[in-house]
Amino acid sequence: MNRYKRIESNPRVMFGKPVIKGTRVTIEIILRKLAAGLSAEEIVQEHPTIALEDIREAQIRPLNYCG
Repeated sequence: MNRYKRIESNPRVMFGKPVIKGTRVTIEIILRKLAAGLSAEEIVQEHPTIALEDIREAQIRPLNYCG
């Protein structure tokens, strides 16, 4: 069961890396941009095919692998 509504992994898209559904924007690139100091709004401006909700889900996903 996929618990994420906005994230998918497909071996045919970006080598199977998790991406925002329907795009080639990886979760990794979103997290790297946030770590570099960009705001969620700035990332959406750079990638108009994604929404703020996509970024929020991308931030939550790694937490499920902690602890």
